[in-house]
Formats: sequence, C-alpha cells, structure tokens
Amino acid sequence: MTFVQNPNDIFSQCDIVSLHCTLNENTKHIINSESLKLFSAHSIIINTSRGDLIDENALLDALNNQQIAGAGLDVLSIEPPKKFNSLIHHPKCIITPHNAWSAKDTRQRLLDMAVDNIQSFLNGVPKNLI
Repeated sequence: MTFVQNPNDIFSQCDIVSLHCTLNENTKHIINSESLKLFSAHSIIINTSRGDLIDENALLDALNNQQIAGAGLDVLSIEPPKKFNSLIHHPKCIITPHNAWSAKDTRQRLLDMAVDNIQSFLNGVPKNLI
C-alpha cells in the first residue's frame, strides 16, 4: 500500500478522483486549472459534494483539451443550472440531479436522526457533534 505524502500526488497518481468534502476557503476550487494539469489524460473526476469544489470553467477547458477523460457531477456551482452552462451538454460530462435526499425513506431517516439528536442533547448526552 502506498501512502500519499503530498495532496497534489492524489491528482497525478489516481485515475479516478471522487470529491467528498465540505466547501470552505481551503476547498473552494480545489479542482482548478493548476490541479487539472496534474491529472492524466485518462482521469475521471466525480463530485457529489459541493459544486464550488470545482472551477467549472477550468473543468470545461480540461475536457475540451483532452486533459482529462471525463467528469461525473451530482452538483454544480449554480443550481438549478442555467442554460448557458456548457457542461450540461458536454459529451464527456455526466450530470445527475442532486436529489438523493428526496426519497420518502431518506427524508424519514433524516427526521428520525434530527429527533434523536435533539432528545440526546436534552438528555445531556449530545451526539453527532461537528
């Protein structure tokens, strides 16, 4: 097993990079024109977290210039997407609706978790702290 010493090594060593992180000042546009230069031409980027993790203009350029092989996005920087978003119809980009939460069972599970968290807090045993 190889451990990555430098975060940029992830971009240069991985064929598939899937983003699962929060959006903050350190992660906004973590995928940008500079980081995209580190990817190989057969790399794929997947983003199911937050749209602004990726600089969409830089991603579009990388797709158009065969800098990467493709992208799978469940989130965009502007939602719902505007007509002018060139990624929507790009042949190397798949965009899915960011709506995993919409199923009835999922919403019920979220409500149950919220109630459980509140009850735990009121009982003096907070959980799921961030």
